[in-house]
Amino acid sequence: MGNGDIRDIKSFENKRRLDHLVNLVEKTTRTERHLEEHSDISSPESIEHAKKLQEERKNQIENLKNIIAHGDNNTREKHLRNTEKRFIYADGYLKNNADRMDRETLMNAIEKQEHRLEQLDNYK
Repeated sequence: MGNGDIRDIKSFENKRRLDHLVNLVEKTTRTERHLEEHSDISSPESIEHAKKLQEERKNQIENLKNIIAHGDNNTREKHLRNTEKRFIYADGYLKNNADRMDRETLMNAIEKQEHRLEQLDNYK
């Protein structure tokens, strides 16, 4: 996977995030308008539910703004930890079971381990 591929993926992810951000802002605006216009005829439970939704949406909006502006480092770190964990687990599995595995399965597992090692090297 080259740098161009990674940039394309990031561009697609950010476009999707921007679309989601616009959608959340529009929903928030519609709900605010609805609360202003119809709060006198809505039940207290409905109003409370709408306010909770608004708070969740505002949190999601802030989170998306931060990810778009500063990148998604949390996902990168999480992926690194998961890859390390899978590498260690699979390494132990191969050491204990390589002699009982058929050749094709063993070769596939070794190839996956090599790929995980490459991923770990790219992260560091």
